[in-house]
Amino acid sequence: MQSRFKGTLAASLCAFLLAITPLTILAQEVAPIDVNAANAELLTELPGIGQVKASAIVENRETNGPFESADDLSRVDGIGEATVKGLRDQVEF
Repeated sequence: MQSRFKGTLAASLCAFLLAITPLTILAQEVAPIDVNAANAELLTELPGIGQVKASAIVENRETNGPFESADDLSRVDGIGEATVKGLRDQVEF
């Protein structure tokens, strides 16, 4: 009986910890990424930005000068209004 109780308690504790894990991840604040200083690898940490778009951001920045706002990111091929909207709080200049 006591062994069964310990097993149930352990399973309940594991379930509880797994349930709250996403909350702790969401609670962590992530510092905005400076798109005028970040390399392509760092830019891939932004939502909706994979390796190809990250490389395009760096190339566009080197060719056309620094970005001044999130809206400027739309000058990069493949980055539209929806992506810009999702990045506003996660980038800085």
